[in-house]
Amino acid sequence: MESVSQSSKSGVRLFSALGAWFGEARNTILFVIGFLLFWEIAVVVFRIPRYILPSLSSIIRQFIRNFDLIWEYTLITGYETLVGFVIAVAIGVPLAMLTAFSRLLRQTFYPFAVALEMVPKIAFAPLFVTWFGFGFIPKMIIVFLVCFFPILLNGILGFTSLSQEMVYFSRSTGASQLRMFWKIRLPAALPELFVGLKGAAVNATVGATISEWIGGDAGLGYYIQIATGQLRMDLAFAIIFMLTALGLLLFYIVQLVEKRMIPWHVSQRVSVFGKREL
Repeated sequence: MESVSQSSKSGVRLFSALGAWFGEARNTILFVIGFLLFWEIAVVVFRIPRYILPSLSSIIRQFIRNFDLIWEYTLITGYETLVGFVIAVAIGVPLAMLTAFSRLLRQTFYPFAVALEMVPKIAFAPLFVTWFGFGFIPKMIIVFLVCFFPILLNGILGFTSLSQEMVYFSRSTGASQLRMFWKIRLPAALPELFVGLKGAAVNATVGATISEWIGGDAGLGYYIQIATGQLRMDLAFAIIFMLTALGLLLFYIVQLVEKRMIPWHVSQRVSVFGKREL
């Protein structure tokens, strides 16, 4: 009986949480539904050719009909995206710390990184394909590059944004450099660092798609190229929807980690739907 009672309470809490989420997201959900309905109706009313803009229903049919291949390519693109993103985090965050605390690196490496960030990453894709072939490595490197620089530059900004007054105050309490880093510098840098991480998460699927487009033999970017070459725009949109879902998944994972790590920050007290949390 006790287990049944606990299960019932868990179910109530789940429905309560879903109800609260729907209450916040109601306007967003209604807007998306309205936009999709308008899309479907507009294509029919204005008789837009399918090779220009397909109807939503035809996109859904193509998605279901080709789901096996779309899912197979989603796993390939997702793996490239995840590996490139994780490597960018593993290298970018420590390097941002070193650059922020090293005057020599700020004078040498930092200007070089800013200059390299200004170069469109698509320009590197043919070079990497020439050097490493059409396999996994060139695609992962492109994802790494588009993720690395937002993490690095925002991380440097975060670690150097602590006010000098706070530094003097922490030293006056007798705190060691290590304790000051864990208790003050790192928490102060995390909000800016997560801005870079979320920017990298947005860019990650873009990098994977570009690399597959230019020199791929598998993946969603490669599949989009085939679909558009055959003027199958309904299939191309189905693949784009899957790419959108993949990018959103990575973005919301980063956002969930952010919410767990810096619940005290003002950005976490305002929901994405604009409602302020007390």
